[in-house]
Amino acid sequence: AQYSSSSVFTPSEFPKTSCKYKTKKMYSAHISSFISIPFPPSKSKTHKLKYPKILHTKLCSSTPRMSLNQNSNTNLINTITKLLWGPSLPPQLLISTVRSTWSAAWQLMMSQLAPSDPTGSYTRPTSQFRLYSNPKLKFSPKDLHLYVGLPCPWAHRTLIVRALKGLEDSVPVSIASPGIDGSWEFPFFSDPNKDKLVPGLDKANGCKTLREVYKLRCGGYSGRSTVPMLWDMEKKEVLCNESYDIIEFFNSGLNEIAGNPELDLSPPALKDDIRKWNDIIYPNVNNGVYRCGFAQSQEAYDKAAEGLFRTLEMLEDHLGGSRYLCGDVLTLADVCLFTTLIRFDVVYNVLFKCTKKKLIEFTNLHGYLRDIYQIPKVAETCNMEQIMGGYYKILFPLNPGGINPIMPSGCEDEVLSKPHNRESLSLETKVLQHSVS
Repeated sequence: AQYSSSSVFTPSEFPKTSCKYKTKKMYSAHISSFISIPFPPSKSKTHKLKYPKILHTKLCSSTPRMSLNQNSNTNLINTITKLLWGPSLPPQLLISTVRSTWSAAWQLMMSQLAPSDPTGSYTRPTSQFRLYSNPKLKFSPKDLHLYVGLPCPWAHRTLIVRALKGLEDSVPVSIASPGIDGSWEFPFFSDPNKDKLVPGLDKANGCKTLREVYKLRCGGYSGRSTVPMLWDMEKKEVLCNESYDIIEFFNSGLNEIAGNPELDLSPPALKDDIRKWNDIIYPNVNNGVYRCGFAQSQEAYDKAAEGLFRTLEMLEDHLGGSRYLCGDVLTLADVCLFTTLIRFDVVYNVLFKCTKKKLIEFTNLHGYLRDIYQIPKVAETCNMEQIMGGYYKILFPLNPGGINPIMPSGCEDEVLSKPHNRESLSLETKVLQHSVS
């Protein structure tokens, strides 16, 4: 479904050429064919409609581009209401009509945006391309290309591991931005930012959209075009679009071309711990915020919110005595948690209704967030303006007006760069402090 940020109606459904109607009844019937709004109860005396001359011109000459412009958007519902019923429609009936119409439209849009189970709980679709599912898959490291979108927390994982492992020169990246219809697009022009990554052109294939890239693969593709996506430039093939497969591969599969091969974010001694943490974090936090925001029933929302904040409280306690999830070293589990935490106050707390507490109210979690943010190369992967725009302007069912709120003060770079003082939680520091005392 394509969602306009300025109107609940699809602009392309309106007539584009001017035409005349012999009677107002014919005109009303024509308008009713585009939008279904129940008529008010009939009365013994029918009000004579005052049919504004300018309405016909504005309605028939509107284009999708005009309808998407917030400045030129008119109160379409009010105009059509006056046209069809004049002053005869009671405000209560208008509210009831719009409420029921919007509710039905919202359910339809949410079913397309976020598939759910019978209870209304969001069910995330599985990734179609797994890196390790095809043992015959062969590729050369020099042919790899990464596609990402900056708002996406799953794509953000791959950018962080790529940066920490020193793969920026070996694995080039193309950064897409979300279009008005929810698809990933490559803008012709991008705002330069020397400190942060920004969207730009498709450097590998010159496509305008990510969907076009997916369709280039042998046999084509008609499924969901998601990020992150690892692409084989030589074979024109999608290698993987599962984020965890990609970060595992970046961590251990490309050491021969990595600038920082000695870094291991998944050391053998910690693999079991990493898996245990991921089994907790993924359903309750990573996907938990989406289960809150995309819930289609009160029951589904309550269950997701309870699991989310119960897990955050548990993490708060754990990180009060441990610098990272698995001890003194940063692991893939930390990367996966970080990309959700960095978006929490700026997006999930407001837009996804994760409102019980802000992340900045969790002393240890916010310190942990700042600790990872200040690791060299991590901050430049966190473009907060792009993150906000990607959620507030594009998720029309959750934010129909498309208004981008002011960034919370706790999410600004100045705050995230403040001292975290978590070095004292490392084992070496504890031993040293104990020996001194």
